[in-house]
Amino acid sequence: MTDLTFYTNPQSRGQIIRWMLEEVGVPYETEILTYGGSMTAEPYKSINPMMKVPAIRHRGTVVTEVAAICAYLADAFPEAGLAPALTDRADYYRFLFFASGPLEMTFSLKAIQYDPPADKQAMFGHGSEARTFAALETMLTGRDYACGDRFTAADLYVASQLGFMMTFGMIEGTPLLKAYVARCTDREAYRRAKQIDTEAAEAMKTDAS
Repeated sequence: MTDLTFYTNPQSRGQIIRWMLEEVGVPYETEILTYGGSMTAEPYKSINPMMKVPAIRHRGTVVTEVAAICAYLADAFPEAGLAPALTDRADYYRFLFFASGPLEMTFSLKAIQYDPPADKQAMFGHGSEARTFAALETMLTGRDYACGDRFTAADLYVASQLGFMMTFGMIEGTPLLKAYVARCTDREAYRRAKQIDTEAAEAMKTDAS
């Protein structure tokens, strides 16, 4: 038994937290949940009333929402070096919450093939797809990572979102963004996480057949 439990589905945003956990490098248990099944029933419904994954339970405390889990794990396990010092977190927080706000909104709307018309963009937190990616390009120009020359949990989240969109053909990606994603994902923890989730997804297909 460990004091860290990870609730996920291998075909979800839980892949981001799987990568984060592999970066942290501490033992954890995984509970695989099914859409429309165990994800919407007790006991998980009490863990996350939103009935979605991912979530973690660490020493009896539940954390949900991808950005919150990334930030929590980086702070809970500082030896992994996934967050800057408290006095140097401006860019870290900016990128982390850009990913959970404008970039996540762009991802979700892109999935349903909707981009707000010009007269409605002020109603959306990201404005538009074009504005979001233009802003991200500007923010990343002249730096390897969100915090300059070091990889952090903020990069893990931003690169995951971009990687999903590129993998599924939602965006082509500019040379700058492609290089950024390649740089961030060229890590052993990322490769381990992908293998674990790929195998878990295949096991779920076998069990369902």
